[in-house]
Amino acid sequence: QFRLVESGGGMVQPGASLRLSCAVSGFTLDYYAVGWFRQAPGKQREGVLCINRIGGTTYYADDVKGRFTISRDVAENTVYLQMDSLRPEDTADYTCAAQAYFCSGNFREYPYWGQGTQVTVSS
Repeated sequence: QFRLVESGGGMVQPGASLRLSCAVSGFTLDYYAVGWFRQAPGKQREGVLCINRIGGTTYYADDVKGRFTISRDVAENTVYLQMDSLRPEDTADYTCAAQAYFCSGNFREYPYWGQGTQVTVSS
């Protein structure tokens, strides 16, 4: 059974940092790529970052470059999204998703999804 569970979201002020966690079960990170997606109210879901089965990373959202990083702990079966210098426009529901082998910014290519965690950036 494939399962992904996000945690770490919250409400923060602009410029603050958050670290999101995606704990996976039913598969190992050595065989699946895990991506972070986000969806703001009234907007389309977009890819943010992805880490592949050998640890390579890919940015899909240009506005998070230099601010967000993705990493993983294979032994703990957990993927992290470190978010620094948060902006109000980063406010969204953040979800992790997994697929075999390759990273992609297209959410339709990912068969396995978590439940999401809310990030709100506001003064």
